Amino acid sequence: MSLSDEELYRLMRQGRQDAFAELYERREPGLYRYALHMSGSAVVAEEVAHEVFLQLMNPNSHFDEKKGPLEGWLFGVARNLVRVVRRQGPVEQPVDRAFHDDILGDLISGENVAALHRALQEMPDRYRDVVILCDLEEKTYEDVARIIGRPVGTVRSRLHRARALLSTKLRWINEPAGAGLREAVAR
Repeated sequence: MSLSDEELYRLMRQGRQDAFAELYERREPGLYRYALHMSGSAVVAEEVAHEVFLQLMNPNSHFDEKKGPLEGWLFGVARNLVRVVRRQGPVEQPVDRAFHDDILGDLISGENVAALHRALQEMPDRYRDVVILCDLEEKTYEDVARIIGRPVGTVRSRLHRARALLSTKLRWINEPAGAGLREAVAR
């Protein structure tokens, strides 16, 4: 039987390196993917994922089990760190290969990856957060509500709006080649 995140956290606080290693192995990949989707940068994603755990190990860590699960706290810290980096400006060009290897990579092909990535990056944070957490990280509405600090109804409405925005931005992907151009010329 595996220990919960919170149990591993308590053991980690008692100096158990194996508890930290298990928690890191369990949660780092999801944090990395989340930061990659939010930032568009593999370098930023890696730094954010590591920084989240540095903050968790800090003796003055603000994690409080009474306020929610550790996973929500971890994603909340990652979310804040990505926002700080995004305010500082672009770090590097999007890494299509890293993005392509992810869940969406199975759904679309080469040149469309860049378009999808751009569409995600152009979305306002409040929409990008929920679509990445719900659709890519497969979190429940309740989990996402805890992570972003909003009611479940807000998560649902933002997700609906985010999907509509993505659909509009990416509509051309599903059209036959040149259809949009032919329609524009015909008008």
